[in-house]
Amino acid sequence: MTHAHEEEVLARIAKGLVYTESEAAFLAPRRRTEQIFEYNHTPPNETEKRRSLLIAIFGSVGERTVLLPPFHAGFGSNVHIGDDFFGNVNLTFVDDVEIRIGNSVMIAPSVTLTTTGHPVHPSRRADFGRFSDPIVIEDKVWIGSNAVVLPGVRIGYGSVIGAGSVVSRSIPPMTVAVGTPCRVVRPITDEDLTTRTATQ
Repeated sequence: MTHAHEEEVLARIAKGLVYTESEAAFLAPRRRTEQIFEYNHTPPNETEKRRSLLIAIFGSVGERTVLLPPFHAGFGSNVHIGDDFFGNVNLTFVDDVEIRIGNSVMIAPSVTLTTTGHPVHPSRRADFGRFSDPIVIEDKVWIGSNAVVLPGVRIGYGSVIGAGSVVSRSIPPMTVAVGTPCRVVRPITDEDLTTRTATQ
């Protein structure tokens, strides 16, 4: 594949247009498969090794990152994580394009963040035809267990995504959103500062 053709494929990917496995094969060196396998098999007490592997795997990673193994990623190198991140077990990044996660984000077990989908018509899925759109998760978001975040979604500052939700559209800041498809059910307010406290 020529450099010009690679640039054309990258331009299509950036526009969210359909591309195929063969066309994107030149991106394979960006995959961090071996490092992810090694991270998932590193003993818990080897904190320095785990940290160095996270730096090698992700496009960028902040301070005080906790990511409980196992986790999975198509590339790893397209994921950018801020400070004070907590990711629970079985977190999956389908990061054919960028996933950007802000500071103080918490993600519960078995969550999938997928930047990639496939055309509806089967003839367009030949050679694993697909499209990709970036995901952005802003600061202080909490995503509940078994949620799925779909291509192109942005989750606003401080919002909470309920367990089992399928997030197909962007969610505004400081809201609670749940369901399939995920919908905003209420704002987060100062009243939430008083729930589950010892003074109740």
